[in-house]
Amino acid sequence: MVKNIALIRGDCASPEFVAQAVRVLDKIAEKYGHTFNYTETYMGGSAIDKFGDPLPQSELDKCLASDAVLLGSVGGPKWEGLPGPQRAEKGLLRLREGMGLYANNRPAKIWPQLKAASPLKDEIVDKGIDFIIVRELIGGAYFGKHTTTVNEHGEKEALDLMPYSEHEIERIGRIGFETAMKRNKKLCCVDKANVLDTSRLWREVMHRLQKEYPEVEYREMFVDNASMQIVKDPSQFDVIVTENLFGDILSDEASQITGSVGMIPSSSLGDGTRGLYEPMGGSAPGHAGQDRVNPIAAILSGAMMLRYSFDMNEEADDIENAVGKALDKGYRTADIMSEGCTLTTCSGMGDAILAEI
Repeated sequence: MVKNIALIRGDCASPEFVAQAVRVLDKIAEKYGHTFNYTETYMGGSAIDKFGDPLPQSELDKCLASDAVLLGSVGGPKWEGLPGPQRAEKGLLRLREGMGLYANNRPAKIWPQLKAASPLKDEIVDKGIDFIIVRELIGGAYFGKHTTTVNEHGEKEALDLMPYSEHEIERIGRIGFETAMKRNKKLCCVDKANVLDTSRLWREVMHRLQKEYPEVEYREMFVDNASMQIVKDPSQFDVIVTENLFGDILSDEASQITGSVGMIPSSSLGDGTRGLYEPMGGSAPGHAGQDRVNPIAAILSGAMMLRYSFDMNEEADDIENAVGKALDKGYRTADIMSEGCTLTTCSGMGDAILAEI
């Protein structure tokens, strides 16, 4: 099978862990008789340096012409002082919008080998951490109107609108229910309906959808309580569905309780199979060029791409099993290092995982 992948290597240390993901994908292609063609694509800081724009139309067109996009992390101190529309992160928002990717799926799963790396108490971790956050991706405050004006008192006043329409809520809500149906049939909608009109509309739409999925155990939770419950008893969650801003915050929190953001992949999908796959954890500017960042999240993002965009479940399983075996043998990058294990580099972890495929 031939698949075309738009490859965005990212900024700072990101190209280092993306390189390991590509090595693993190439090994899978060789083993299973596939061909993966990569199109070098620029977004974020690298695109600003090359084009003066965080996402030129030419680079978006490359993504739209691909079967999937594998993305590193963008941004860093070099580009932080630029005006809002020119910031590296704006490229990511425009990419998601341009590809029509409204559903971001971020698993929060602790690998048993990394139990000691979790900041939570053993009695909490022992109950299990294995849930997924389904986050609406192209609506809400991040895509609403943003203005800064001077009020009648002569002081600056900023306004950020948080718009949501029924159809935007329904399509992400349905993905939440469908995801729950494929897992343990438990769905929690996280909102702030005691304050926000948008959250009250979310509940109205979710209640309509609930009637279509009587098998799913459905509940709702305010976002402040959800943030506490994720650290108090994460085992209670199976699927969380929420809006863009809340999902951004909660998914970062959820990744940290699993031991390291360097272990967490993510997928962003719309109505078709062409998705965007990226690791969490950022571009790690302080570690650039040192071959010490954790490549596992990028490698697992590649596995998610195989599974969700290419329907290659066996190949995805092979990668995930190889990661588990490398961890079983005690290989650790600095962020997940613990006593009795073997400290390795970014490329060294790539070597260890490749050896298990």
